[in-house]
Amino acid sequence: MSHAEVEHVGALELESEFEHEAVPLSHRKSTVSVAAVWFGFPMILTCAVFGGVITALLGFQRGVLAIVLGNVLLMVYVGALSYLSGESGLSFALIAGRVFGRYGYTVASGFLATIVVGWYAFQTGLTGLTVHESFGWNEKLVTLLAGILFIAITFIGIRALSLLGMVAAPLFLIVAAIALWLIAGRGGLGDVWNYRGVAGGAAALSIGAAITIVVAAFADSGTMTGDFTRWSKDGRSAALAAFSAFPVANLVAQMVGAVIVATGAITNPGTNGGNFLPVIATGHGWLLSALAFTFIIVNLGSVCTHCLYNGAVGWSHILGRRMRLLTVILGALGTIAALAGVWNFFLDWLNILGVFVPPIGAVILTHYAFDRRVAARADAAVRWPPFVAWALGALSAGIVHFQAPEYVEALVGMVTAALAYALLAFATQRSGGRVRADRRLPAR
Repeated sequence: MSHAEVEHVGALELESEFEHEAVPLSHRKSTVSVAAVWFGFPMILTCAVFGGVITALLGFQRGVLAIVLGNVLLMVYVGALSYLSGESGLSFALIAGRVFGRYGYTVASGFLATIVVGWYAFQTGLTGLTVHESFGWNEKLVTLLAGILFIAITFIGIRALSLLGMVAAPLFLIVAAIALWLIAGRGGLGDVWNYRGVAGGAAALSIGAAITIVVAAFADSGTMTGDFTRWSKDGRSAALAAFSAFPVANLVAQMVGAVIVATGAITNPGTNGGNFLPVIATGHGWLLSALAFTFIIVNLGSVCTHCLYNGAVGWSHILGRRMRLLTVILGALGTIAALAGVWNFFLDWLNILGVFVPPIGAVILTHYAFDRRVAARADAAVRWPPFVAWALGALSAGIVHFQAPEYVEALVGMVTAALAYALLAFATQRSGGRVRADRRLPAR
């Protein structure tokens, strides 16, 4: 490999992560390899918890409907964004630079890259807490060691994320199957299909709000999918890799949570959701306890490493640094936040991602949909139409979030942002604002 294609870290020679340029065709990965990165990301306990909460509040049939519709929306959204990066080889930050401007992209990219580091801190803190609650180990020590491990895995790069996904997804299926087997042996699975949910649940959550929960859980990394799918050989392969996550892996994880809640095996399902870990963690011998511990580390580690990778790729391009340096810096900051307990305050903030994040992706997709007809100044420092459309999309989603939560705020935000950008682009064209046509996706 040429000097530009490798990175020397001490005695280590690691493949370049191509933070500041398109991934060369010679370095693109197989569809299976890229799919493993995405497939192992959403098939996690957190998604089972969300699926269980939705089912507890809506009942099984209406809950499954919301889960399926949410995953279809994610499939279209993430799949389309993945196609762009697969065709171009560009990360989210580089794609955003073509839309928001040479400096303007730092707002969108920095916003998302910071959010995912917040998720990293949240999930790292959750790792320590879960091990403590399951086995009584020191929470702070486990959090620290987990943070160091997750930083080390992310430091290796996209290859490590692919290998981790190949382990994380099958392990989830094994542990979930064991949990269902233990539940069935303890008292049967019950009438899952006709499970009606907890008392008053339907009044607390609408199908539209449930769909937003499904979308918001991966709105950030889903929008930044290009950081993963830029490694695909082409757009079609990138879309297929994304489809392995949405709907497949995410749907499986949430359905596992839905089924387990519908069996009646979970205490306080409206809060605990489909958290099936306590079913196998204790009281079944050392072998299942060891499996449960391994599951916690691998499962939550999959989330943490993917989020940290997104954050490091984004901020490395903004700051003009290497991804691996930012992995260490951001990972250390996130781990410190987890140790300090700050992660406990992130969840409410992260829950409004359905308002602010999807309009960003909608603007990017609309830009490239109109690209053959509407010019984009590649040399513009800041392009204001995308920001106006993003703001209008977020505003409309925010109104729905607070005033009409029974509707799908994420979808409202996407549609509003797309329409606003299309109208602004058309107005710019009519007013003679067309400067120079960029008639194809960014060159590979």
